[in-house]
Amino acid sequence: MADLTQEEWAKMSSEDPDGIILDVRTPEEVEDGTIGDAMHIDIYTGQAFVDALEKLDKSKNYYVYCRSGNRSGQACAILNSLGFPNAYNLKGGILEWEGELN
Repeated sequence: MADLTQEEWAKMSSEDPDGIILDVRTPEEVEDGTIGDAMHIDIYTGQAFVDALEKLDKSKNYYVYCRSGNRSGQACAILNSLGFPNAYNLKGGILEWEGELN
């Protein structure tokens, strides 16, 4: 797992056509907007979260965010423990995001 600044995270994710932006916030938080074409998997769903991650392609890069960067850091650690080598956490989360939201 790597913690990336907003600039690093935005640059890497935009230059990675096969990369997946992963939003691990709650459905209520997602209603406030998402970054890019994010896939949503709520980290608070426990085993269902892990089950959903296990269905993902381990060869892809995952750019993970949440509200503040804490849950996404935890999600990156879980991804790594499941055998995903490339998980990137957005430090500061969507709270510090200066880009557009969908």
